[in-house]
Amino acid sequence: MTEDKLYQVALSLIPKIGPVLSKQLINYFESPEKVLSTPRSKLTRIPGVGEKLAALIPHQKDLLSEAERVINESFKADIKIHYYKEASYPKRLLTVPDSPVVLYSKGNIELNPLKTLGIVGSRKATNYGMHSTERIVQEARHQQTTIVSGLAYGIDVRSHQAALDQGLPTIGVLARGLEDVYPKAHKKIAGHMLEQGGLISEYPVGTGPDPRLFPARNRIIAAMSDALIVVEAAIKGGALISANIAHSYDRPLFAVPGDLGKTYSEGCNWLIKTMRANIYTSFNDVIQELSWDNEAETKERNNNQRYQALEGAEKKVVNTLMKNGQQLHIDQLSWQSEIPLNQLAGVLLQLEFAGLVKPLPGKEYLLT
Repeated sequence: MTEDKLYQVALSLIPKIGPVLSKQLINYFESPEKVLSTPRSKLTRIPGVGEKLAALIPHQKDLLSEAERVINESFKADIKIHYYKEASYPKRLLTVPDSPVVLYSKGNIELNPLKTLGIVGSRKATNYGMHSTERIVQEARHQQTTIVSGLAYGIDVRSHQAALDQGLPTIGVLARGLEDVYPKAHKKIAGHMLEQGGLISEYPVGTGPDPRLFPARNRIIAAMSDALIVVEAAIKGGALISANIAHSYDRPLFAVPGDLGKTYSEGCNWLIKTMRANIYTSFNDVIQELSWDNEAETKERNNNQRYQALEGAEKKVVNTLMKNGQQLHIDQLSWQSEIPLNQLAGVLLQLEFAGLVKPLPGKEYLLT
């Protein structure tokens, strides 16, 4: 634990002083340590602070003691702490003014992936919504997109599961401390996400679930997304909050159209009607909006040239994967390619080193 980290966390723990004011104070004093070391009488003279806000800052000794507890408990729970001026902090969050001063992360997580897609929707999703979510993520696989959502019931958790199934990284944004998962029913999937992505939160260990924190969590989802897709939503609710925040952040927004008169189609249809969101018809809509198409075409062309140059067992493996939706379990791959398992393991390793094949959980292999 460094002294800088102690003061960074301490400043983020002050109640009722949000990230915007915290950053203003840091810019004024140059560091969290100087902010917390400044006498209250001097703080009151700073524009935008005043006596009431200055009085909110607790006694420095108590604040540092609480920060030390948070850092120690985070270390025990394998939780990383990212200050907004550090290289590890998500660059996408730096583009919005109210991003947190400190962010907590857990898992095998890349906080600055090349491409991200946010997916949100109703907790009471229909079969149509679930199927639409799976289809979106399946199509996103070809762009190697990181899927971002909130690990809530319904559309959120289905988007995370679909990402895991497709071998895509996925990031869950929680409205609580990362030492535990809410809802409890999603603890198992969260465990898998730690291996293929991870969890993030602006809230320190010891913060329990609180509905009042969900709207703030939604802004992180919106900010972390290159584009946000609303799959199903009522006219009021968390998904619409996320959509409106994404709109205010100038993030490309899409909505999946739904049946007229259905409660969980009203929000999406309203977003389309009011032109806050583009209508989503296929993943090509996202690709064109974000100009991902040229990059994907170049990668596909390069990969095709590399596939054609393969010979022997490596060529057999690639051809077998191509015939089976580009993904197979190792046992099926061995049987269909007629390559013994003991030999196949070495072939797959060589293809992985070449960047042509990617291993997935459960001994599945994906053609990249």
